[in-house]
Amino acid sequence: MRLALSFLFCCFFYLGYAQSYPYKETIATLCSPTYAGRGYVDGGRVLAANFIAAEFEKIGLQPFKNKYHQTFTLPVQTFPGACLFAVGSDTLKPGIDYLVHPGSAGVARPSNFQLVYCNASTLYRSVNAFKPCPKDRMLVVQTSGFGGDTNKVLQARLQELQQFAATVELTSNKLTWSVSQQVKPYPAFQVLTTAFASKPQSAVIHLESTFIPNFISSNVIGYLPAAQKAKKKPYLVVTAHYDHLGKMGKDTYFPGANDNASGVGMLLYMAQQLSLKRDPNFNYVFIAFGAEEAGLVGSHYFVEHPLFELKQIRFLLNTDIMGSGEEGITVVNATLFKTEFDRLQELNTEGAYLTQIK
Repeated sequence: MRLALSFLFCCFFYLGYAQSYPYKETIATLCSPTYAGRGYVDGGRVLAANFIAAEFEKIGLQPFKNKYHQTFTLPVQTFPGACLFAVGSDTLKPGIDYLVHPGSAGVARPSNFQLVYCNASTLYRSVNAFKPCPKDRMLVVQTSGFGGDTNKVLQARLQELQQFAATVELTSNKLTWSVSQQVKPYPAFQVLTTAFASKPQSAVIHLESTFIPNFISSNVIGYLPAAQKAKKKPYLVVTAHYDHLGKMGKDTYFPGANDNASGVGMLLYMAQQLSLKRDPNFNYVFIAFGAEEAGLVGSHYFVEHPLFELKQIRFLLNTDIMGSGEEGITVVNATLFKTEFDRLQELNTEGAYLTQIK
């Protein structure tokens, strides 16, 4: 049998799974405030990894090299404390009215800034149009409403700016946060345009930040050996990332139910089900990756430091964003593995399991 590594991003959701494995309870646990968004503040990442490892042990998965955790480090910018953004007489709501840029520098104490409004076309042409300003000036520029290429240039220009003490990017788009492994030279924010409708002239900002050059994360890995022992049995691998965005300030956290507590719950359900009847021909491996939101760091680390020969993998299923599964699943590398993709389509036609396989 030809060995092939096929990555799928699986997006289906089936409430019946909770009948055999406490699927919904697992999601609720991982999304609780105690887990702090499974990120880089208040030990949320550690709590989530330890919870998954304990579930692996309960299910009966075996660890590689006597441990479930595969540790690695990464640099990361964090925001563990104050997160204040006030304009005029209004205090904006973090996560609702604005986001801190994930690589933003901090503002150590409450500070006043004069707001300087900029036409996007001026910024687009060159950052050299801006003269050095007193260090209490904050640039405000509208970036939404432009085409993709134009917006990329505007984002690049914002990265290049050194003349202002801070920047505000006004947008009408949905606010979406991420994680950064680098720190900008100045504070930066993304704010909904509606929050600046009155065109305020000043702002007060207080943002506590901590850059961690060697944050410790881990992948959580367990396996079910094939029922019939033989050398080099092929592997079927199920993966999901367990981390999410963590906290933005001491009072705001991102629970990450869909992305990706839902995928972890499905991974644990599948592990529990497959443990009930061991396959004679395949080893099953279950990997909960860390630091996915920071740039697929955990999965890269695993590929560079595999615990078994990667060429033995016959198939890999990645469970991610399960809550929108009524739309079916997406096979990311279907064109690379046409034989496997066609077989998936055949199986789904026979069993009518999913709305579609894209």
